[in-house]
Amino acid sequence: MRHSRAYDLAITLGLLAYGLVHLLIAWIALQLAWGRSPQEASQQGALQELAGQPLGGVLLWVVAIGLLTLVVWRAVELIYGHLNLEKKVSSVGRAVVYLFLGISAIRVAVGSGGSSTSKEESTSSRLMAHGAGRALIVAIGLVIIGIGIRQLHRAVTKKFTEDLVGGVSDLTILLGRIGYAAKGIAFGVVGVLFGWAAISYDPQKAGGLDTALRTVKQQPFGSVLLTILALGFAAFGAYAFIWSRNARK
Repeated sequence: MRHSRAYDLAITLGLLAYGLVHLLIAWIALQLAWGRSPQEASQQGALQELAGQPLGGVLLWVVAIGLLTLVVWRAVELIYGHLNLEKKVSSVGRAVVYLFLGISAIRVAVGSGGSSTSKEESTSSRLMAHGAGRALIVAIGLVIIGIGIRQLHRAVTKKFTEDLVGGVSDLTILLGRIGYAAKGIAFGVVGVLFGWAAISYDPQKAGGLDTALRTVKQQPFGSVLLTILALGFAAFGAYAFIWSRNARK
């Protein structure tokens, strides 16, 4: 299975879908930076943007299948890949991300995808109603910040090149470094927002990527900063397209 052409094509499709989601997030973030965005600047918003295009329903199912294929890829990697502990943790984390996106694509395709921001606020409110809830939200924020730091580490050390086979061009490295750096910053902002929501006892301050990017826009020179982040997400989308052709399977 691991060396079949169908398996290779399925992984290629999945990484192309992953790249497309990031390009759509970049597009929505640019609209948010310089005007009003019709969608959330998040994975959910990107999928809803895709749904509004010609043949959007079909494309959503293709994206969902591709992303769920990546979950299988990571599961096979865990079983047969002889990975060390760090890479096992990384594979599990990636599989969770791909699974979340794949399920989100299916929900949007069948018309049940709602606002991710409102769901996060509702979850935070329920957690804060319990004694240990605020501590748990802080812990979640710290985990998310840790993920952001890991993304930045991959950007600085070029560790993402371990995912690639064949010759790695300077352009590929540049796109990867910019993309992972942008994702790291975004994760960091999300984590800080979760922590601040718990400290201030305000669930509305907790949020995902959309809340984080809107927070960036509210800062001095926010539109410029948000544009830079949007370009970073676009760079990651382009990198994912290259990754799809050179993935280490």
